[in-house]
Amino acid sequence: MPPDFPAPLSTILTLLSSTSGDSSVSNMLVDECVRRLSSTARVIVRDLSQPIPLLTESSTSQLGIPAEERTGSAVEDLAFADQLIAELLACDTLVIGAPIYNFSVPANLKAWADLVAQQDVTFSYDEPEGLSGLVPNRPTYLVVASGGTHVEGPEDLGTPWLRQFLGFLGISDVTVIAANDLAIDEEAGLAEARATIAGL
Repeated sequence: MPPDFPAPLSTILTLLSSTSGDSSVSNMLVDECVRRLSSTARVIVRDLSQPIPLLTESSTSQLGIPAEERTGSAVEDLAFADQLIAELLACDTLVIGAPIYNFSVPANLKAWADLVAQQDVTFSYDEPEGLSGLVPNRPTYLVVASGGTHVEGPEDLGTPWLRQFLGFLGISDVTVIAANDLAIDEEAGLAEARATIAGL
C-alpha cells in the first residue's frame, strides 16, 4: 500500500507579469509569498510575459458563444481565454506580480484581465441587483514592485485599478505587498515587502 501523503492545503494561482525574467523583483517576491503561504499547495504558474492574445473585433464578437460554435480566427484566442478562466476558478488563493510600468500595470496583465472578464462567466448584469461578480471571493495578494512611483500613492494608477477589477469579478479579499522606491533604495524596498510577507 502506498504511503499516505497529506493533500495540498490549497491551489494557488500565480500571475507573473514582469518582462524582466530572472532579474524581476516582483517575480522573486511572488515566489517568496507563495512559499510563505503554503509549503504543500498545488501552484499554477501563469507567466504573462509570454505572448498573450489581445481582444480583436473577431474575438470580441464571439465572447459568450459556446466553444463548439466559435468560428474563424477567434477560436484559438478564446480557447486560451477559457484556459485562463479555468485557472482562475480552480484556485482558492491568487498571487499577482504587478510591477508598475509607467504608473500602471504591464500591458500583458491588462490583456489577461480583458480575456477573463466575460459576461455570464465571471460577471453578470442582473435586474434588479445590477452588476454581480461571479468569481468566488478568495485571498488575493498583489505583489507590487516600483522603481519610484509610490505604491497606492497618487501617481499609482495600477494598484487601484487592480483592486477595482478584482472587485468587479467578485474578489474583495485583497492584500497589497509593496516593494517601493527600488530605484532609490532597493534594500529598503525589499525589506518593506518582506516584512509584509512575514506577517501573512
